[in-house]
Amino acid sequence: MTTPPAAPTSARRALRGLRRGGSGGGDVETGTVGSTTRDADATVRVGATTPAAEAAPVNAETPSRAVLVRERLESWWGVARRRINAVTRTIRPLGWVLLTATALLWIVAVSFGWQEMIIAAVILTAIIVISVPFLFGGTAYDVDLDLTRTHVVVGERAIGGLTLVNGTARSILPSRVVLPVGSGRGEFDVPRLAPQAVHEELFAIPTTARGVLGVGPVSVLRGDPLGLFERSSDRRQAVDLYVHPRTTPLEGLSLGRLRDLEGLPSTQLASDDVSFHALREYQPGDDLRHVHWKSTARVGDLMMRQYEETRRSHFVLGLSTYAGDYRDPDEFELAISAAGSLGLRALRDSRMLEARTQRGPLRTQGPRRLLDNLAALTHSRQRDGGIVALAGTIAATSYDVAIVVLFCGSGVDPVELKLACSRLPKGVRALAVVADAAVESPVLRRVGDADVISISALDQLPPAIRKVLS
Repeated sequence: MTTPPAAPTSARRALRGLRRGGSGGGDVETGTVGSTTRDADATVRVGATTPAAEAAPVNAETPSRAVLVRERLESWWGVARRRINAVTRTIRPLGWVLLTATALLWIVAVSFGWQEMIIAAVILTAIIVISVPFLFGGTAYDVDLDLTRTHVVVGERAIGGLTLVNGTARSILPSRVVLPVGSGRGEFDVPRLAPQAVHEELFAIPTTARGVLGVGPVSVLRGDPLGLFERSSDRRQAVDLYVHPRTTPLEGLSLGRLRDLEGLPSTQLASDDVSFHALREYQPGDDLRHVHWKSTARVGDLMMRQYEETRRSHFVLGLSTYAGDYRDPDEFELAISAAGSLGLRALRDSRMLEARTQRGPLRTQGPRRLLDNLAALTHSRQRDGGIVALAGTIAATSYDVAIVVLFCGSGVDPVELKLACSRLPKGVRALAVVADAAVESPVLRRVGDADVISISALDQLPPAIRKVLS
């Protein structure tokens, strides 16, 4: 009795279709398929790189010749563009002028046959040919950049040192070292260094404006004496130099609001608070709820509890960075300096400090962190709003606040300032410091429920704050 052949499955139909079709190119390896044997693990391989039939569909289209040519051209162009950029980066502006002049002279000389043009073209060509070899040579210095201080105040000098070591076994020809500082740069001439020789350079960076300057990366240059060509090689990552704004000490001031369980005691005495100080005799008008009955029974006279005033620790600074709130850049710098002065005093008094601009909160974990953030401040966008929008953000994001101090320039009119102060939470003492270059002495006034101080110089801030908080 003959066993009938098994019904062809879908996998077998596909295999038979591959055998009959023969399309797809390459050798096709399959398992043995007999009349009575069923190979469930039969694998179809198309070419040498396809592991399974599922990974390489039989009907996959072969890229056309135009697509292959385009991809190859794009690959070649990418390589060529990188090499062209590497060459063009070595040409200085004077080199471009000389190359252009040489090409024009050769064109005129060949076109008109002028002997003078030919001589000039030959001379310029010789200069270019002689200058090119100066680009070659090793610049394998071990560079060490050291800044003694990475945080300075405006007007101070940042002192640093640059050490170059020839760690190779051969001499290095003379070269130049470039040290970028912000938008400028300093150049140092390095003499010929023998193997393991050391060369040191000292430098000073003057600071005339607040900001964050990138010092470095140190680049070693090789080029010709005429400055036609130049090749650079970066040796050390950049270091940030923080130029802090000027600040002034606020001595003898205690910032905060009265009567808070988490506050710190002050030197002022009060008849009703939470920090007990001493006992005293009764005076007419005293609240009988503060009678100390045990002492009264022992002494025979009414003895009253006396307290020290305490001040809440949460202190908020709101510094407007909108350019329209200031009439000139000096007012903006003055406002930043005033905010830094008050912030440092609050941190020294162990207050909970929060500082905010239109761009978001500033980091106030310590004096240096606060000044670093103030050094990096720039003007915000117009759509972020001015002092009114900033006050609204403080009211929505700050809680349990004692005092809010707003800083702005003379570009804010009294109506806007009053509106900004009205947006602050109720019960919060509001203070505004206005940087106004037009005033000669500090001006104190009331705008709504806020005390407003207008100053034109940083040294006017301490006496004005003292008058307001006294």
